[in-house]
Amino acid sequence: MNVHGTPRPDASGPLSTYRGVASWRNAVMVLFALGGIALSTWGPRLPSIRDSLGIGDGLIGIALAGVTVGSITGLTLSAHVLARFGPRRAIGAAAVTIGVGIALVGVGAGLAASVPATVAGFVVVGLAVGSFDVMINLQGAAVEKAAGRTLMPLLHAAWSAGAVVGSGIGAGAAALGVAFPWQFLAEAALIAVVGLGATRYLQLPVAEAVAADEVADGAGWWVRLERSGRRLLDPRLLLIGVVMLGAELGEGTANSWLPLSASDGHGRTETVAALFFTVFAISETVARVLGGPVVDRIGRVQTIRLTTGIGVVGLAFYILGGPVWLVLVGVVLWAVGVSMGFPLGMSAAAESGPNAAARVSAVASIGYLANLAGPPVIGGLSEAVGLLDSFWLVAALLGVAFVVAGAMGGRGPARGRAGAEAEVRSGAAAGDSGA
Repeated sequence: MNVHGTPRPDASGPLSTYRGVASWRNAVMVLFALGGIALSTWGPRLPSIRDSLGIGDGLIGIALAGVTVGSITGLTLSAHVLARFGPRRAIGAAAVTIGVGIALVGVGAGLAASVPATVAGFVVVGLAVGSFDVMINLQGAAVEKAAGRTLMPLLHAAWSAGAVVGSGIGAGAAALGVAFPWQFLAEAALIAVVGLGATRYLQLPVAEAVAADEVADGAGWWVRLERSGRRLLDPRLLLIGVVMLGAELGEGTANSWLPLSASDGHGRTETVAALFFTVFAISETVARVLGGPVVDRIGRVQTIRLTTGIGVVGLAFYILGGPVWLVLVGVVLWAVGVSMGFPLGMSAAAESGPNAAARVSAVASIGYLANLAGPPVIGGLSEAVGLLDSFWLVAALLGVAFVVAGAMGGRGPARGRAGAEAEVRSGAAAGDSGA
């Protein structure tokens, strides 16, 4: 049986049954959720972190840049780690390293009150999350093909759901007066243990096998970097990256700055400000859960134009403020606006030309770097124009995404049964070198 519940031809290997695909899909969803928890750990507690370190918003932005610096290295290393260790061990190691980094942020910012230690923690988190994100997105692209249905928005909804959990933990800890170092240490242990457990159900996607072959050809790092650069010169792939840039900058800005802007810009308490982000994360999750049917009905291009247009309106409501209900409406619309850029960009990139794995990795890197670069960019800009007004940059980039959304066109992420079965048989034959 396939995921739709209709009979499927016999296929050799562990993915020939519904249970094999479902277990793989569920494990990938868990890993996506852990990514959301990880990147929402510090956002709700930024006011406490700032006060503990005794620094301003500008320096907080610089500290958060450590995540970006680490992620650049992690993105570069991800293909090598996959080729060397296989997805199970590579993703498991990344989950443990994420936990180590989060623990270091908590200890460095809270117990030691050390800016250098805090920055080091952010670098470690970025190193691990950058690699982790590329690897789980490759898993997601492969399980979507094996299942023969649109799954990317749902998988990314799991990331958003993780952010809901993470922000809820932060809001609850703040309300109960729990010091953020202890919260961070508990979340670090959760991510490491659950991440290791989920990896046992992963398979080796065809996309990762292609990436491994590319690494195995013996080319030096400079040659591989040049190859990635040439792929990004593909006009369609570049425009897909622009769409993802706007959406992910908007999401990254919300992850790190929404609670602080609600606190300082709209005069809310730390607990209420954290709940504002919880509303954002819930709204993004719902939009992604419902996104698959919308895409099937109106297509990727119109879905991107609809959501990014909504996002521009939402940001305007949030920035300009007014009654609390209008600000909350702005939060919801902002979340809808950034919800579909990354998952639909992944599907569009996979169909944009040969070597789908490399193309998916390239646009994932663009989107993810935008997500991580948003906090330091917004932090620096806020020093000149104020935190709320700095969000106009996000609105402008969502407007650009609306304009270039035509690059997202194609036959859509859903695959026919024959194509799905071919992917299942190919994936099963490949095996898992990391098992």
